[in-house]
Amino acid sequence: MHIDLRTVSITPLRQTYNHIAERMGADKTASRYLEATMDLQAETNFHYRSTWDPQYEIHDRKRTRIVMQDWYDLKDPRKYYYGTYTRARARMEELADADYKFVETRGLAAAYDDAARQTALAFYVPLRHVAWGGNMNGLYQGDYGFGTAIVQACIYAGMDQLGIAQYLTQFGLLMGGREALDAAKKDWLQAPQWQPLRRLVEDSWVVEDWFELFVLQNVVLDGALFGVAYQEVDASLTERAGPVVSMLLRFQIEWFDEVSKWVDSVMKTAAAESDANKTLLAQWYRTWRPRVVEALAPVARIALDDDGAPAVARAMAAVDARMVKAGLSV
Repeated sequence: MHIDLRTVSITPLRQTYNHIAERMGADKTASRYLEATMDLQAETNFHYRSTWDPQYEIHDRKRTRIVMQDWYDLKDPRKYYYGTYTRARARMEELADADYKFVETRGLAAAYDDAARQTALAFYVPLRHVAWGGNMNGLYQGDYGFGTAIVQACIYAGMDQLGIAQYLTQFGLLMGGREALDAAKKDWLQAPQWQPLRRLVEDSWVVEDWFELFVLQNVVLDGALFGVAYQEVDASLTERAGPVVSMLLRFQIEWFDEVSKWVDSVMKTAAAESDANKTLLAQWYRTWRPRVVEALAPVARIALDDDGAPAVARAMAAVDARMVKAGLSV
C-alpha cells in the first residue's frame, strides 16, 4: 500500500488573545511573557470594599501617589512570569547548593581562617533578619500594587528575599553551627550597632504608599546594603582568607546584578511618565537615603573597621549613579 505524505500549512485565525492584539496588533505573535502579564489585573466587578479600608477598591490605582497612564508600561526586562521565574531560580539554586556541598564535603568551612570566620558570622548572619523584612515588603507591594507587570515582579523579589534569608541561615549553620544563629539573633535584638538598621527595617513595615516602599526597599536599602555586603565585605574577606565565603554568597551576588536591571527599568519608566512622578520619586529617594546611610555605617564597621563608612559611601554613590541614569535628581 502506498502512503502519500504531504505537508499542510494551517494558518491560525489569530496570533494571540484579543486583549493582547488590541495592544500590539492582531498580526503579531505575542511572547509568553506578554500573554501571561498584560491586562490580567482585575479592575471591575469587585464584590465589596474592605471594611477596614473603605476609601479604596480591593485593587486601586490610588494606593500610591505615583500616576501612570498605563501601569503595564512597567514591564520586566527579564520577561519573568511564573514559568520563566521558577526555572531561572531553580538553576541558581542548583549552583548555590552545589557550592555549599563542595565547601562542606571538602572541609573548607572547617579550614577557614578563624578570625575571618568570626567576622563573617558577625556581619552576615544577622542580615537574614533584614532579608526577612525585605520579604515582608515585597509581598506588601504585591498586595497593594496595581498592574500585573509590576505586581508579579515585586512578589518574585519578595520571595527571593525569603530565599536569601534561608541561605544566610544555612551559611550560619555551616560556618558556626546553631550557636551562630542564636548569637546573631541576640545581636539583632540588642547589639547597639544593629539597632539603626533594625529600626529602619521596622519603620519600612508601616510605609503606606507601596511605590514609596519600592523606592525604600528595592532601590535605596537593597542597593546600598548589597553593595556593601556582597561587594565591599565579600572582597575584604576574600583578600584576608580566600574565596570560601564568596562561594557561599553566590546566590545573593548574582541575584543583585539581575534584579537591579528590573529596578532601574521601573524607576526610569515611572520617572519618564511625568514631571510630577519624577519629582516625587526623587523626593522619596532623598528622604530615605540618609536613613540608609546612617543605618549601614555601624554595621559595615563590624567587617571593615574604619573603612566601613567609606564603603557605605561608595555603595551609595553607585546607587546615586543608577538613579541619575534613570532620570532622577538625587
